[in-house]
Amino acid sequence: MKIVHTKDTMSSIYLDALSIRHQVFMQEQGVPKEIEIDQYEAACIHFVLYTDDNQAVATCRLLPLDDQIVKIQRMAVQKAYRGHDFGKKIVENAELFAKEQGYQTITLGAQITALGFYEKMGYVKHGEKFLDAAIEHYHMDKAL
Repeated sequence: MKIVHTKDTMSSIYLDALSIRHQVFMQEQGVPKEIEIDQYEAACIHFVLYTDDNQAVATCRLLPLDDQIVKIQRMAVQKAYRGHDFGKKIVENAELFAKEQGYQTITLGAQITALGFYEKMGYVKHGEKFLDAAIEHYHMDKAL
C-alpha cells in the first residue's frame, strides 16, 4: 500500500482520484458532475491510496481555508475495498500532511452515514444538519 498526493490536475494521480470519486459519488450516490467537480480542484491537494498491486482504491482532498484551517473533502473508498481501513489510512495521511504544513484545525462535512467513522478518528460534530448534493451532512472539526 502507498499513499501519494498531488496538486497537479493533469497528473495520473489526480485522474485516479477523479475515477474513484466518479464511481462513489456520481454513480453510487447520484451526485451531479457539476457539483462533484468544482472550482476548487486546482486549489486542493489530492490524495490517492494504492494497493500493493497498484490499484487506486481510496481518495480525499485537502482544501486550505486559511493559514490555520484546512478542510478534508471528497473522501471516498471504492465499494469493493471498504472495510479494510483504507479510509482511515488515507484520512490519517492527509491529517499528518496538514499538521506538517502548520495547520491547526482540520474540518469537514460528514455524510450522516460516516459520522461514526469520523467520531472514532477524533472529529467532533457541531452545528445543525445540512444538505450538500441532496445528502444530509454535519460539520465536524478536529484539532491537529
